[in-house]
Amino acid sequence: MATIGQSDVKVFPLCLGGSVFGWTVDQDTSFAVLDAYLEAGGNFIDTADSYSQWAPGNHGGESETVIGRWLATRKVRDQVVIATKVGRKEGLSGLGRKVIHQAVEDSLRRLRTDRIDLYYTHADDPGTPLEETLTAMDALVSAGKVRHIAASNTTADRLSEALAVSEKAGVARFVAVQPPYNLADRVPFERELLPLCVEEGLSCVPYFGLAQGFLTGKHRDAASATGSVRGDAARQYASRPHARALLDTLDRVAEGHSVTPGAVALAWLAAQPSVTAPIASSRTTGQLAELLPGATLRLSAGELQELDVASRALSPDRSAPTGDTAAS
Repeated sequence: MATIGQSDVKVFPLCLGGSVFGWTVDQDTSFAVLDAYLEAGGNFIDTADSYSQWAPGNHGGESETVIGRWLATRKVRDQVVIATKVGRKEGLSGLGRKVIHQAVEDSLRRLRTDRIDLYYTHADDPGTPLEETLTAMDALVSAGKVRHIAASNTTADRLSEALAVSEKAGVARFVAVQPPYNLADRVPFERELLPLCVEEGLSCVPYFGLAQGFLTGKHRDAASATGSVRGDAARQYASRPHARALLDTLDRVAEGHSVTPGAVALAWLAAQPSVTAPIASSRTTGQLAELLPGATLRLSAGELQELDVASRALSPDRSAPTGDTAAS
């Protein structure tokens, strides 16, 4: 188990992303994936109140609802760490006090729980003073509705400002960040947020850890990665110079450990400074089984260096494809 920042929360070093629940995965299959994750020792589940409002017929909250039904049916609330987010749900967006207090009640109801272990601001809200946001979230901590707070999709400047506001106001401070970060997209996080996370003792819980499927090796050329939102994003990665070389390196390392390239990509992430638990979602128990070894795999210094070289050649200074459909 790993500890999130300077909190008392201990988590499995692979976080199960919940964006697919209630979207591309029905309830029965979602329950099967959640069961398999728990049985493998997993205890860290990530979702958001906006998941999956982008899907036709959905309005947001579908993922939380599925997870809440699973928690109630299996009676395992005390065995898991639940992370969710506020700020991007249609009709309940931004980080004002009223939005936060309404959103947390809605999330608690859907999750069928009395507390959220890690509550993220889903995105920055420049229109709301940070003191208002942080004071509102501190009130949730004081009321026992939230254990710790964190920030997703933030910049180093805004994170530094938020930490200073928390210090000055004497309110809860962020213990973790959730940025896009993977072998194919390193520069934004490593250049900007990583030094601050290390200095302030914050955990990184990265999303897009598999570059939306590209690092699993299932999309080896631009032509093969079509037909879905994630497939289109994977195609963008596959079309980059040196993309095949990175996949070939992942293949070699994976073969040496008898695991999948995706597991190696997650193990590489877990070995990076400040990273506590990469996020990965699975649409089937089979997909989950392919990724779980990444939680315990320890790569050698030589393997890490080999992946580092191949990674930097692929993407010396790029940003990940944007979107809100893969635990973003």
